[in-house]
Amino acid sequence: MKFTSTDSYIATEDLTIAVNAAVTLQRPLLVKGEPGTGKTELARQVAAGLGLKMLEWNVKSTTRARQGLYEYDAVSRLRDSQLGDERVHDVKNYIRKGKLWQAFDTDERVVLLIDEIDKADIEFPNDLLQELDKMEFHVYETGETIRARQRPVVIITSNNEKELPDAFLRRCFFHYIRFPDPETLKRIVEVHFPGIKEDLLSTALSQFFEIRETPGLKKKPSTSEVLDWLKLLLAEDLGPEDLKREGSHLLPKLHGALLKNEQDVHLFERLAFMSRRGSR
Repeated sequence: MKFTSTDSYIATEDLTIAVNAAVTLQRPLLVKGEPGTGKTELARQVAAGLGLKMLEWNVKSTTRARQGLYEYDAVSRLRDSQLGDERVHDVKNYIRKGKLWQAFDTDERVVLLIDEIDKADIEFPNDLLQELDKMEFHVYETGETIRARQRPVVIITSNNEKELPDAFLRRCFFHYIRFPDPETLKRIVEVHFPGIKEDLLSTALSQFFEIRETPGLKKKPSTSEVLDWLKLLLAEDLGPEDLKREGSHLLPKLHGALLKNEQDVHLFERLAFMSRRGSR
């Protein structure tokens, strides 16, 4: 089982090496990178490329590690006991399987995505050490131990919002998705917009990298944002000549797809003001 780029996802050589190394080592792949660089999409493409089913666990600030294992619904059991329901005699009727249990409880290997693990409490990764390392956990309510029938391919994403514990990092194979260089980004765009005119693509990407590298920018536009921007340019049937930025027009066309906060918009407005003053 080897992962490579797919028809809809361009993976760099170092990324494919990282994925295949994690699969070979049977360790979780921890993927970090700027938001919008395709970390979540990577898991979907790995599943598609390896022909595996995918399970997705989206982590939030309120998510607890045990929710990935199972949840015991004691309230429903109490209510059913008051109503005389026969289901109360079997505690298994009140246990809801989490994503890890679902991944363990299958005869076929699956890809398990734990998305944005850094959103959760700092103890969240530590609470999953045993389960991800030994691929088993204990269900206290029933006394049974759940072991993975097939070791899943685990992909964990992080936006670097907080540091992850060293003990957790030791159990992962790590890869940082760097922002694509112009040539790689061009290939990514051509996958999403086949047949896009070369002159428009060249002008748009040149302008995009100029914007991204502007000093003082609070949030640099990402891969997903340049794809949104190009989609709008094509929908408006704009050409390279429509993208010129000079004088009072330093804000890019349809800039709302690229600049996502007022500080960055004001930055370009100030640059335009300074440019006007300098040309007098």
